[in-house]
Amino acid sequence: MANIENLTIKCPVTIKAKVTEELKANMAGEIQEAIKKADLELQQIDFHAKRMMSEQAKQDAQGLVALRQQIDAERHKRLEFKNHMLDKLKETAQLELGAEIVQGTMDRVVTINVGDDLHKLMATEILLEDGKIIAFRN
Repeated sequence: MANIENLTIKCPVTIKAKVTEELKANMAGEIQEAIKKADLELQQIDFHAKRMMSEQAKQDAQGLVALRQQIDAERHKRLEFKNHMLDKLKETAQLELGAEIVQGTMDRVVTINVGDDLHKLMATEILLEDGKIIAFRN
């Protein structure tokens, strides 16, 4: 077996953002849109539920219980999501300006050699401020 001099691998890169007023406003706006969407979905569920329940009652009263459970489960999912988003909105309002928050990860391709510090390579971060890269960290 031949000795390999180096190897090319994919490594994760953590994307962090510095908290600014603009970032907080953008995050709050996205969360508020998700809340509006959940409210709209709840209204649609309620609207369709009445029609579906009356149609089910005409066809088969036995199926009413199962249909009601299905509707309640859908409503519950939307309400849980909405409550989660309301909690996130409160958390967003409490973020301190200048703090750094994780916004996700990306992959990068890296050529590694014998003797390289793999932990250092795996700890790479990109820091953003209002969407612009302001630092690379190892």
